Amino acid sequence: MPNKEPSKAEVLRGTLDLMVLQTLAALGPQHGYAIGARLGQVSSGALTLNMGTLYPGLMRLEQQGLIDAEWGVTDNNRQARFYAITAAGRRRLVAEKKAWDQMVSVMHALFEDPS
Repeated sequence: MPNKEPSKAEVLRGTLDLMVLQTLAALGPQHGYAIGARLGQVSSGALTLNMGTLYPGLMRLEQQGLIDAEWGVTDNNRQARFYAITAAGRRRLVAEKKAWDQMVSVMHALFEDPS
């Protein structure tokens, strides 16, 4: 069986919600393009999201009550939906970050301990 690396989409599926929630918690309300640009920026270009991946995630988070959206005007004077994290989103973010930190800890231990 060939050793195939997981696609960015497969890796992203499990982390997109956490990344979006953290971005909104840190930066405040943002439109979708700005969220995608920020994720690309902090990953030094390693993570590039197409809008076909990002917008369904934003809609899912909104349906779950973790973010709110309202129409506004961008810096370029264009209409866009601006997304903001809700109180429920902040609670989810805290829980997800805790779980993420635990997983990172396990991974570090596995990679550092050859026994």
